[in-house]
Amino acid sequence: MAPSAGHLRPGRYLAFFALIVVVLYALVFFTGSGKPTPKLGIDLQGGTRVTLTARTPDGGQPTRDSLNQARQIIETRVNGIGVAGTEVVLDGNNVVITVPGAQGDQAKSLGQTAKLGFRKVITSQPNTPAAPPASGNPAAPPASGTPSTPPSSGAPSAPPSATGAPSSTPNGGGGAAGAPAQQPPSTTPSAPPASTTPAAGGQAQTPIQQAQAIRQNPDLASTDQAKAQAAQQAALASLTCAPNVADPLEGNDLSDKPLVACGDKDATKYVLGPQFLPGTEISTASSGYDQQRGQWVVDLTFDGAGSKTWGDFTSANVGSQAAFVLDTQVVSAPTIQSAILGGNTQITGQFTQADAKNLADVLKYGSLPLSFDSSDATTVSATLGSASLQAGLLAGAIGLIVVFIYCLIYYRLLGILTILSLALSGLLVYAVLVLLGRWIGYTLDLAGIAGLIIAIGITADSFVIYFERLKDEIREGRTFRSAVPRGWARARRTILASDAVSFLAAAILYVIAVGDVQGFAFTLGMSTVLDLVVVYLVTHPLVAMVSTSKSAFLSNPRNLGLGAVQRLASERKSTRPAVGRTNVKEA
Repeated sequence: MAPSAGHLRPGRYLAFFALIVVVLYALVFFTGSGKPTPKLGIDLQGGTRVTLTARTPDGGQPTRDSLNQARQIIETRVNGIGVAGTEVVLDGNNVVITVPGAQGDQAKSLGQTAKLGFRKVITSQPNTPAAPPASGNPAAPPASGTPSTPPSSGAPSAPPSATGAPSSTPNGGGGAAGAPAQQPPSTTPSAPPASTTPAAGGQAQTPIQQAQAIRQNPDLASTDQAKAQAAQQAALASLTCAPNVADPLEGNDLSDKPLVACGDKDATKYVLGPQFLPGTEISTASSGYDQQRGQWVVDLTFDGAGSKTWGDFTSANVGSQAAFVLDTQVVSAPTIQSAILGGNTQITGQFTQADAKNLADVLKYGSLPLSFDSSDATTVSATLGSASLQAGLLAGAIGLIVVFIYCLIYYRLLGILTILSLALSGLLVYAVLVLLGRWIGYTLDLAGIAGLIIAIGITADSFVIYFERLKDEIREGRTFRSAVPRGWARARRTILASDAVSFLAAAILYVIAVGDVQGFAFTLGMSTVLDLVVVYLVTHPLVAMVSTSKSAFLSNPRNLGLGAVQRLASERKSTRPAVGRTNVKEA
């Protein structure tokens, strides 16, 4: 037997719902630094579109597989860095990143190739400004004159590191404590390597190929001192270490050849040997603050094979420098103090907290199979987004008005309870959207608004199921007060089944869909769950309160939209024969 409406204690349900609303809006207004509004997608607020153009080491066309792999890695970086609402798509040889709001600057670094390699430092020298070459090509050797011969290697080692990692100077350059001695200048004029001439077939070399021919000349690491010095002079003279200077070799260096590179943070030029350990051997990477050095560092852990290679190299090169080269730039060149056999080491330099975190994230999420030209960020006007938002809100308002009119005409006072329940459901949805935007970076897009509009119908459907059950009970001859608990006991099973089907459909759609469709499925599923909260904690308690009210206005069936049903029940009762009596017609 169903419990009576008086046993429900609707005040407790309503108080619990009020507590939920108060807690949610306390979190909205008193936590977080953002505005108390949901985050909007680029289709509703405008944003930035970043285009990255792919290139290969030989200047040819990138393959589709490499482009897809690059897109997937960039998507992984997006998720790891926390750029919310970003889309990564392929457009020919371009990777297009669409970022809502003002996060475009952060997205520009997502295409960093992060080709990390470890090389032995052959020699280094301070960077001296040099006149641009006559040809205007930064990769070409100077027309005349030769710089002084680079200093020899074998600088004294720095003090031992307390962490067991190779120590580095704060500027991220060589790890030597003292200045190495300079060798006397060579009188032998340097000549451009033969590989700088046009390639076979009469085709001119690309800037990347020209840079590789000079700065990755195998003679740089030749055992012939004269040949090595001449190659080093030409390569060092052709290298311009200055901020904002485009490097045609960036991300396209050949790992099996020597390399002439600049320091990332200082004005030092390096001559490096072939790569002995690739960055792909890194198992994990994280950033942190080194209390002993008083600077931000990046901690690296190598996998099994990488750990052995690193241990063998450090064992055989104690006192020498090992350069950590990221996209042809020396991030750090520490002096090896002792053999490091554990596979753990650090990259140190003039890192800010953001620099260290970005580097660690890029290394952790993998190197791209391609290099990309400098990011080109284009701001998308918010005019279209504003118009879309207004259209979505207008559609939602029209849907609500239609539902309100229908409920008022068909259910009257019960329709007012429906309107109140929908309004309270809207309060819940708004607060949850704001908090999800802060906590998980959820962005509301046009498809999400469509899901919310459809959810209005799902919520109203729960009320219709309940009220129609009440009518069924009254048709059977029960009063409104006794019909409420019985009707609720039957209606809630149907409401639960209906919402379960809607939520299951939304969950499946969210799992198998991508892009905007996921936003639609998410808001639909979320609204379905909140519908149950409102029906259980608001709608049913309010109807129970009305049924037990002593007010003549509230107890009048006509005012509840139940007058016709009650008249039909009365007619059926009057025509029903009395219990224990039969009508017998005399002959």
